[in-house]
Amino acid sequence: MRRMAGILLLAALAMALAFALARMQGSVTVEFAGWRVDTSAGGLVAAALAVAFVFVLADRIWRFLAGAPRRFTEWRRARRTRRGHAALARGLVAIAAGEAGEAQRQARLAARALDDAPVARLLAAQAAQLSGDAPAARRHLEAMRASPETEFAALRGLVAEAMRGGEDARALELTRRARELKPAAPWVTATLVDLETRAGDWAAAAETLARARRTKLLAPSLADANAAAVLHERARQLAREDLKRDAMAAAERAHRLAPDRPEITATLAGLYARDGRLRAAASLIEKEWSRRPHPDLAAAHRLARPAANPLDRFRQVERLARGAPDHRESHVALAEAALEAELWGEAKRHAEAAAAASGGEVSAALCRLFARIEQSRGDDPAAAATWLARAADAPADPAWTCRTCGQPHATWAALCRSCGAFDKLEWRPPARVVAAVAEIEGPNK
Repeated sequence: MRRMAGILLLAALAMALAFALARMQGSVTVEFAGWRVDTSAGGLVAAALAVAFVFVLADRIWRFLAGAPRRFTEWRRARRTRRGHAALARGLVAIAAGEAGEAQRQARLAARALDDAPVARLLAAQAAQLSGDAPAARRHLEAMRASPETEFAALRGLVAEAMRGGEDARALELTRRARELKPAAPWVTATLVDLETRAGDWAAAAETLARARRTKLLAPSLADANAAAVLHERARQLAREDLKRDAMAAAERAHRLAPDRPEITATLAGLYARDGRLRAAASLIEKEWSRRPHPDLAAAHRLARPAANPLDRFRQVERLARGAPDHRESHVALAEAALEAELWGEAKRHAEAAAAASGGEVSAALCRLFARIEQSRGDDPAAAATWLARAADAPADPAWTCRTCGQPHATWAALCRSCGAFDKLEWRPPARVVAAVAEIEGPNK
């Protein structure tokens, strides 16, 4: 609409100008180089306008011809860019479809059309990864690092390649560089925690998790749970290095973050006991036992409440069991202590109570406990053999089982010893009964 109005306005102005020229009176005589021209004033103005139009038209034609090479070059460049972008799109589709050969072909086309632009190298790297050509993938990714626009993307690919090749130290170095570029990227934090825990650098992992919590890169509940696991391992590491005070400080921080984890409570109580703080250790264990009885707490209780003889030990366990008198673990701990004190009747009574507390289900560990009781009593060897036979097919007892791979462990650890998953062990019966029995019995053989 505006364009039409403009055209009409120009037409009106041209008509007005023509009308004004036609009505213009007077004559003009021009003499030049023996020539004489007589015309009207309007004719002179019209001739001047015609000459100006010719000059403008000639200028436009000259400009068009002079700019033709540049426009042709730009057209060719635009066509190559369109072809390069089309190749990129087809290459990404090929990668999504798992067609390695087609992806590499499109990557080569994109590289030629886009003069090895970083984005074309990214496609080439992904195609090389898809085809399993690790050296080529690394070559393309390293070339991308030279460009500030694509360095971060290159680092992510290089980290994946390094981890795939088992080069954890190299992957950790690259991930820390990625954090310098984009500290708020969630994958950077997750990868750093993974690599730092694999390397056993618990102090660095704790700092990474603390930073992630401050910047809200991780949900507070997840950050606290992971930090508790890291600090727990840090405490055990410091204890092995005989740095008792630092170990207790790390364990106390872990306990504050996750007061409901019995493995952390047991470690902290054990550190208190070794430092001579027996009352604090016993109080901590007995308080936790009343809420969540656990075998790890029973083991730590031996340090917190030292006994002069097996009978005294049985009395100490009775005191502990008062916190949860009907719980299966209380009866198991009492049966073990009674067996050690040669109180056969008490041992059998509590073993039967443990089975009843489990809903009448006699687990493999309970079968072995019954067998030990019968062997210790010595009046019915056949009964002991029967219980051992039942243990082979009995339901598995709870163990520290990995949520990722299902592998059971005799003791808690921040990393699964089978698949390396971080903070995935939970106290539950394993799916593989035979493997669980072998794992649990292993350290006792």
